[in-house]
Amino acid sequence: MRRLYDLAYGRSGDKGNIANLSVIARSPEAYQEIKAKLTAARVKAHLGDLVKGDVVRYEMDNIEALNFVCHAALDGGATRSLRIDSLGKSLAGALLYMVWDE
Repeated sequence: MRRLYDLAYGRSGDKGNIANLSVIARSPEAYQEIKAKLTAARVKAHLGDLVKGDVVRYEMDNIEALNFVCHAALDGGATRSLRIDSLGKSLAGALLYMVWDE
């Protein structure tokens, strides 16, 4: 069984109630596979109830990466959230744990 982290690295960031998740491919071949299969809908489904709003995908072919902007993903934002991770720093790790294929 492979997980997304076998193909990519990840980074997370935040602004208000929006989380930014970057998925950076480990190789050009991995990028082509990730680009073809990792949709905004798949990201939203994997993160489940953590993301209440839309997920928008941006492709960055020049650095072989995808960026996902997740709206309403931080339970109101850092100053309002009661979550342990109110800044969403662990969301990229949660995304990379996605089962890619079995």
